[in-house]
Amino acid sequence: MFTLLKTDTTTAARLGVLQTPHGEVRTPVFMPVGTQATVKGLTPQMVADTGAQILLSNTYHLNLRPGRDIVKQAGGLHRFMNWNKPILTDSGGFQVFSLAKFRKVTDEGIHFKSHLDGNPLFLDVKDCLAIQDALGSDIAMVLDECPPWPCERESCEVAVTRTIRWAKEMLQLAKDNGFLASGRHLFCINQGSVFEDLRIRCAEELAGLDFPGFAIGGVSVGEPEEEMLRQVGIAAPLLPKDKPRYVMGVGTPPQLLRMVALGADMFDCTMPTRIGRHGGAFTPDGPINVKHLRYREDHRPLVEGMDNYTCKHFTRAYLRHLHHATESLGGTLLALHNIHFLQDLMNQAREHIAAGDFASWSKAWCERYEAGAKDEIIDKD
Repeated sequence: MFTLLKTDTTTAARLGVLQTPHGEVRTPVFMPVGTQATVKGLTPQMVADTGAQILLSNTYHLNLRPGRDIVKQAGGLHRFMNWNKPILTDSGGFQVFSLAKFRKVTDEGIHFKSHLDGNPLFLDVKDCLAIQDALGSDIAMVLDECPPWPCERESCEVAVTRTIRWAKEMLQLAKDNGFLASGRHLFCINQGSVFEDLRIRCAEELAGLDFPGFAIGGVSVGEPEEEMLRQVGIAAPLLPKDKPRYVMGVGTPPQLLRMVALGADMFDCTMPTRIGRHGGAFTPDGPINVKHLRYREDHRPLVEGMDNYTCKHFTRAYLRHLHHATESLGGTLLALHNIHFLQDLMNQAREHIAAGDFASWSKAWCERYEAGAKDEIIDKD
């Protein structure tokens, strides 16, 4: 169940609480990504200490390795990875499209080859739900077809039609097998690439179905930021007001605040850990890269007064040293800081929505961050 507590009077920002079998989630919320049942470089306790309320894991990866049966034997994903808070699992559809060596999509499902060993596999809505059920997900995602960017309108229209069809089929399966009766959630996914009428059609058709939650997918797949925000702005108002809205795979700190202002409630991204492994750190004055020479004798914390383990105990100079010495602790400490930074940002957003001054606060916050940006963060694996 999702309870909408307050909507900002100046923007569409919302304050809410989502109840799950493993506890409540206060929104807006950022979900760290633990794709393969681990947030890279961090222990579950480290992640919990950042204030993270919920994690994301991935159906595709976990079904290939170690396999749904092993996770189920362990008592579900929560026990397997020692995380006792809520878990959302992505359907695996995006990974099939981005990682599979070969794929053929039909209305019945997706034929593809494993990126690990090349073995032929098939994923349909029934198996997609069965895997997430075996994992013990608090929030499962429907199977969808995510169009690439750029894409032709005709192929996008086919993907939207198929996404709606699969959403209907998976919702009925979740009702029939008791998945929803157990208090767990199933979210559908709005698609449509950059075609406004397809986004609207998809959002309106999905909004007519009684899903517990709604996601906006197919953004942050290579399109310009302005286009990404435009698509979120088109879709979000068309989704039910009394259900959570989840924008998938985003984003930078200013992007998160701007999408909160558009009415989005939930976000996930691998960015905090990924950039941390390459020396990148979020600060209120923009992103920095500690590998630069200017930090060699900089004995300040990443952010003065920020209450996380990295900022309380280590300096920029030390973090620079770790990265130049190729010590893995450097990536761990930066990942820890970055995840905490986004948790703190979402906590501030919730406080300012409650106080009624979210619009002015978020505008000033983004202006400071963007004006102070110093470096291009190394953003690669």
